[in-house]
Amino acid sequence: MSKAFHAAHGPRTVAIGGGTGLSTMLRGLKKYTANLTAIVTVADDGGGSGVLREELGMLPPGDIRNCLQALANTEPTMEALLAYRFREGSLAGQSFGNLFLAALNDMCDGFDEAVRRMSEVLAITGRVLPVTNTDVRLIAEFEDGAVIPGESHIAGYKHRTDSRIRRVRLEPEASALPACLEAIRDAELIVLGPGSLYTSVIPNLLVGGVAEALSRSRAVKVYVLNVMTQDGETEKYTASDHIRALREHGGEGLFDFCLANSTPIPDAALEAYRLEGAEPTVLDVELVESLGITLTRAPIVVCKDRLVRHDPAALAEAILRLYLEHTPTRTFSL
Repeated sequence: MSKAFHAAHGPRTVAIGGGTGLSTMLRGLKKYTANLTAIVTVADDGGGSGVLREELGMLPPGDIRNCLQALANTEPTMEALLAYRFREGSLAGQSFGNLFLAALNDMCDGFDEAVRRMSEVLAITGRVLPVTNTDVRLIAEFEDGAVIPGESHIAGYKHRTDSRIRRVRLEPEASALPACLEAIRDAELIVLGPGSLYTSVIPNLLVGGVAEALSRSRAVKVYVLNVMTQDGETEKYTASDHIRALREHGGEGLFDFCLANSTPIPDAALEAYRLEGAEPTVLDVELVESLGITLTRAPIVVCKDRLVRHDPAALAEAILRLYLEHTPTRTFSL
């Protein structure tokens, strides 16, 4: 059976998150299903996205642009153009893709419409949705009592003080786009992550309606656990720590399965990560299962130049296999 036939008849899939982890996973998933919706956080306020957010008053385009690139069906030149970053002048560090989306945003009545029109230009597989059109800011509350506004400042404060993040919230409160809630309602497969726990995954759960829709969903729901802890967010976090943090912000019923990596990490890569304050996420299986979550492992990463990254194809296949194992009536096959 051809990949095209697979994609056309693939499960209705929703992927929720942000950052590079989400776009990496989308590159793999689009080979198996065209019925794919990416729901993306809009809490980013750093880098080129932060500049456009402040200067143009638009929602941050970076994570959205990464997902559009991942799902695009265009010539290699167009993909390279979208990823191109200017090197000099006032645009230094800014990507052409961000500016493209900024121009569309100025032409359209809402950010979601701008994303839809860019999706049409790029002929993407599936669709990409900002989780909300509201201009939200991420606020972190730390165990030492500090309150740090702005996604881009959270990791720095945690790194300087070694205080643990107690909770994050959004200001102002925001409601999810109806299209996001409809996608969750209709989904057969829902994937949270991979990505930064507090700044890519959890912000979506804080948008009104998302956590409730996830809890009501009868889809196969999977959380993709980060392979390594993240300096500034999740130092010394175990798998159960990640799950508890998700539940504390979004309640129970968000997912039933936790997918973790089983590929051994080379010693050279481990040492490089330790120098940056990161280490492999400990799989405390008994504690995870005591929370009512099934932990499953698969070889889903590649290591190159001392960097550990999810492999798009392997990750997508592991997710689809998990879906098929728990959907016995589904005729779709890998």
